[in-house]
Amino acid sequence: MRTGAKQPAEAAGAREPHTGIEAAHARHGLAGALGLRVLMLKSAIDHTHGDIHIPEAHMTRTTNARVAGFTFLSYIALGIAVMVLFGRATNAEGIAAELAGIAQHASDVRLAVVLSLLTGFAALVLGVSLYSITRDEDPDLAMLALTCRVGEGVLGTIPVATLGLLWLATAQGEADAPDAATAHALAAFLLKVGGWKTSIGATLFAVGSMLFSWLLLRGRMIPVALAWLGVLASVLLVVGLPLQLVGVLRGSVAQLMWLPMAAFEIPFALWLLIKGVAMSARRQSA
Repeated sequence: MRTGAKQPAEAAGAREPHTGIEAAHARHGLAGALGLRVLMLKSAIDHTHGDIHIPEAHMTRTTNARVAGFTFLSYIALGIAVMVLFGRATNAEGIAAELAGIAQHASDVRLAVVLSLLTGFAALVLGVSLYSITRDEDPDLAMLALTCRVGEGVLGTIPVATLGLLWLATAQGEADAPDAATAHALAAFLLKVGGWKTSIGATLFAVGSMLFSWLLLRGRMIPVALAWLGVLASVLLVVGLPLQLVGVLRGSVAQLMWLPMAAFEIPFALWLLIKGVAMSARRQSA
């Protein structure tokens, strides 16, 4: 019985040297593979003077460019839709008539609120994608431009004035509804606040657009003429929007100053979708 009990153990012991040899071969093979990978990596670093070129980096820039192009077009379409919906609801003379129009088009105003939220998120996506594209040229300026677009997006996601106007227009008969005189005064104030908020958000947009356009121009990432158009259109808004905010620019002049920006953004969005962006000149010369 003891002899039989020892046989499996002895058989297992007989296999141990063979198993050890296989494990040693496996360890040597793994060490050889790792050593080869280290040598290949060292050679790549030596040939690129310390810079490791990762193929996925190009794919990331292409993806960011396409995301930015699609978001640009969505941002424009959403902004126009909000303007049309809210303009149709408030297309009247006098505060009382405007409140009546908002009450009559309450569903349009609610849709405009939702679209305003989407516009704010689109501004955030644009800021992040354009920052990823331009940070190689100048990370500090790219971060400042991103901050401006974030501020614009945050303002766009707080449609307090529109919601207040909607409540005033539809609160008639409720226990906490204000009287007519108070409602009209509040509505006039909220309309002013909405206009101020729009001008401030547009100013942040213009500064961010100016910085991003300058980085795209300096890095030769898009055609030079298109980049210059973006810079000049943004500078025009950076100067004109504060003047509009304080009441110096009014009427058709304030509307016409947006035409150069439209002439830049639509071709720029299509270029990003179709062509993408080139590598930054600074990174190419590194």
